[in-house]
Amino acid sequence: MDAPLLLSTFLTVFLAELGDKTQLATVAISGTSDRPLAVFLGSSTALVVASLLGALAGGSVAMVIPSGLLQLIASFGFLLIGTRLLWPFLAGDVGETDGNSSTNS
Repeated sequence: MDAPLLLSTFLTVFLAELGDKTQLATVAISGTSDRPLAVFLGSSTALVVASLLGALAGGSVAMVIPSGLLQLIASFGFLLIGTRLLWPFLAGDVGETDGNSSTNS
């Protein structure tokens, strides 16, 4: 077993999942249930299966596309997602509403 690869993969996925919509969904489901163990087992199994699919697909894709190009594509993808998430802040649209003002004049 490649311990440094295992550790770096764990840390990367763990940090990426903190505050992710998957974690928020798990919190929401757990909040409406009195069986947190069932919620944990269901959500952790889903994450394991999704990660397995990603690892298998990544291995297959890496046979066709060079790893440097895959990293470049992933980098641009994350850059695009980050830019879209930050765009309201960069464009100064933060705090504006869709015409529904909550202030009284």
